[in-house]
Amino acid sequence: HSDRRPPDTQLPLQDFAHSIRLDGDIMLGGLFPVHSRGERGVPCGELKKEKGIHRLEAMLFAIDLINKDPDLLPNVTLGARILDTCSRDTYALEQSLTFVQALIERDGSDVRCASGEQPIFAKPDKVVGVIGASASSVSIMVANILRLFKIPQISYASTAPELSDNTRYDFFSRVVPPDSYQAQAMLDIVTAMGWNYVSTLASEGNYGESGVEAFVQISRESGGVCIAQSLKIPREPKPGEFDKLILRLLETSNARAVIMFANEDDIRRILDAAKRLNQTGHFLWVGSDSWGSKISPVVQQERVAEGGTATLPSRYTNIMTRSLSNNRRNVWFAEFWEENFVCKLGMHGKRPGSPKKCTGLEKVGRDSTYEQEGKVQFVMDAVYAMAHALHHMHRELCSGYPGLCPRMANIDGKELLIYIRAVNFNGSAGTPVTFNENGDAPGRYDIFQYQINNRSTAGYKVIGHWTDQLYLNIDAMQWTNGDSSVPASVCSLPCKMGERKKVVKGVPCCWHCERCEGYHFQASEFVCELCPYEQRPDQNRTGCQPIPIIKLEWHSPWALVPVFISVLGILATTFVIVTFVRYHDTPIVRASGREMSYVLLTGIFLCYAITFPMIAAPDVSVCSFRRIFLGLGMCFSYAALLTKTNRIHRIFEQGKKAVTAPRFISPASQLVITFSLISVQLLGVLVWFAADPPHTVVDYGEQRTQDPENARGVLKCDISDLSLICSLGYSILLMVTCTVYAIKTRGVPETFNEAKPIGFTMYTTCIIWLAFIPIFFGTAQSAERMYIQTATLTVSLSLSASVSLGMLYMPKVYIIIFHPEQNVPKRKRSFKAIVTVATMTSKLSQLASERPNGEVKTELCEGTDASSK
Repeated sequence: HSDRRPPDTQLPLQDFAHSIRLDGDIMLGGLFPVHSRGERGVPCGELKKEKGIHRLEAMLFAIDLINKDPDLLPNVTLGARILDTCSRDTYALEQSLTFVQALIERDGSDVRCASGEQPIFAKPDKVVGVIGASASSVSIMVANILRLFKIPQISYASTAPELSDNTRYDFFSRVVPPDSYQAQAMLDIVTAMGWNYVSTLASEGNYGESGVEAFVQISRESGGVCIAQSLKIPREPKPGEFDKLILRLLETSNARAVIMFANEDDIRRILDAAKRLNQTGHFLWVGSDSWGSKISPVVQQERVAEGGTATLPSRYTNIMTRSLSNNRRNVWFAEFWEENFVCKLGMHGKRPGSPKKCTGLEKVGRDSTYEQEGKVQFVMDAVYAMAHALHHMHRELCSGYPGLCPRMANIDGKELLIYIRAVNFNGSAGTPVTFNENGDAPGRYDIFQYQINNRSTAGYKVIGHWTDQLYLNIDAMQWTNGDSSVPASVCSLPCKMGERKKVVKGVPCCWHCERCEGYHFQASEFVCELCPYEQRPDQNRTGCQPIPIIKLEWHSPWALVPVFISVLGILATTFVIVTFVRYHDTPIVRASGREMSYVLLTGIFLCYAITFPMIAAPDVSVCSFRRIFLGLGMCFSYAALLTKTNRIHRIFEQGKKAVTAPRFISPASQLVITFSLISVQLLGVLVWFAADPPHTVVDYGEQRTQDPENARGVLKCDISDLSLICSLGYSILLMVTCTVYAIKTRGVPETFNEAKPIGFTMYTTCIIWLAFIPIFFGTAQSAERMYIQTATLTVSLSLSASVSLGMLYMPKVYIIIFHPEQNVPKRKRSFKAIVTVATMTSKLSQLASERPNGEVKTELCEGTDASSK
């Protein structure tokens, strides 16, 4: 078609709505979605102003610039053959056959001219390279046929990862990064927002499905984001389909973020459905470059689109300075003019119902809104990439030859592809244009957010960019109703400190929070571990801290009572000892056995004194004192009492048989026997010291309560219950033996050598220790075990000493102090007289059980008289 015909001629516009042709030395092909997909069998639908006309004009503009550039392809003019794909892959395939016609040999043998001459065929243009297509599905279809004829192809908008396969699409290159980069950029945005539970929405086809597939795969590899649902928009959606999609997205309402790889028509209809179902402000849209910064998807649904973020390859250019007078070669420009300015061009215009006629003086941006389409820059970069490759090829093959040299008369597509893949220049956005081994461009994206400001005017705002990594200004972001705080899109809220995540099977982003109970702490995000035995969880349960160590304090009631009793006992014992020393030679002191009394009083004093090392803070010296003196005081006391009761028993048993005194009843012998018994205790303590030297331990089990806050470690001496029993066991054995002798000597006269007071002392002492055993061992499981056992042990020792002191010595001290007239020498009796009295007393007891009182007395008197004769 002629490129000189004015657009306002009377010819129908549809007659030239197929292609544009520009003459040139080297012809480039172009594929653009000038019209949308038609419905009900019609191949083409409405005009696409942005994705169609804007991009097409960018190619024409780039060719103009290159042809005017004296340094790029000098003396070589680029031409073009531009076709409309009508946004349909099958239609685009048919159109692209135009590019390969010159490479197909025609058979003219069956063609005859009427004049009989040989037919002359119009030679079709040979296209050396193709710029396009836009949609990935179209590029895939076209690439399959172009590779058969070795025609290089550079796309300005196809981003499907599938096209990176260099084995299947070896002649395909693109100046836009593949969706795998875009998917990574979108995942980084989602991660930066703190979202980990999202849904995906894809238009059916290569672009949508492969984009979502790339996103899902990358998110699975990174492990930080889970996909709630992956929904697909059918190619031919039924009525109500978009409402169903919104309702399905609402099934996982926590996944507010929706990742969209969809064409702009589907985006517009999804937003419309959300608005219709009153879900404005619920969804957090994250769009791909098909949304980018386009106006068309958000027109009249600004509120529901508010806060939506979208990626777009980095761009910068402005070429829309065309007017009707300076753009006669674009056969679709008149149609664009009518659509843009809502007017009619001539009688055959496409808007017959329009009331206004176009003047031709309208201006884009002044008389209509204009927002440059996002991929315009890449169209120019694609044309320039082809031009640079041809320029380098010309420089090497033609070596300065002006115009096309014979070697470039027939350009080899495979050779041209090598030059294309090697280009490296700054594109229209000022960023380098290069290709990797798969023909992909590096990933560089601008990130936009659709915002509505205080004056209710909406627009896209650049909030960051992505070049291998994300740079995002979260402070510049704005959400529904001007809120600046980032909304949540998570399956489960973060667990509190001290709680572990129990992940829902198969959905790693959904979990239940379980508190680390007892002595467990949060070792990691998913694991609670038990603290070491001597530690407990800290307040947040994120670590462990030492359990506080306690000991029996002097100010504790459990210590004050035993200490008070002990102090009184020590004062009383000291008073008795001082009294005995002062009245050393008086009859009562001498009669009580001075040597044994001092031993017994020493034992009583030690029983009181042991309270202090038992309550004192444990260390090696205190533990040593405990071991030595715990049983020693009782041992002193009961060894002395046992020796006394045994002496009395032997004396009266001997008296029944003979008048001679038994052996070992002298004071010296008594001391030897007593200290022999005491030495057994000391020997046992020495063996204990050698086998297990005294040391302190911290018992964490004694007060290991269910609530770790109340747990305490108890500092104590390393004296087990068994060791305690062994230490006191010997003294208790002496006590029991002494009690047996006390029972045996219960018939001895009251005035004779303390037999009855010793008996009462032993009976009372046995009762005290019988009460001690269940109290001491019955509280072994109590939380206050240390306090109860220490108090019980010390009080029992003090009470035992008090009984001995009170029954054996207080009466004597009372007489010495208050009744000194009774503390005088009495008539000495011989051993024989003593034995006689004991014998008579025994007989009296025996007869009393057999005869009346009178008879007993008479008989007893007779016996006495007889013996005295």
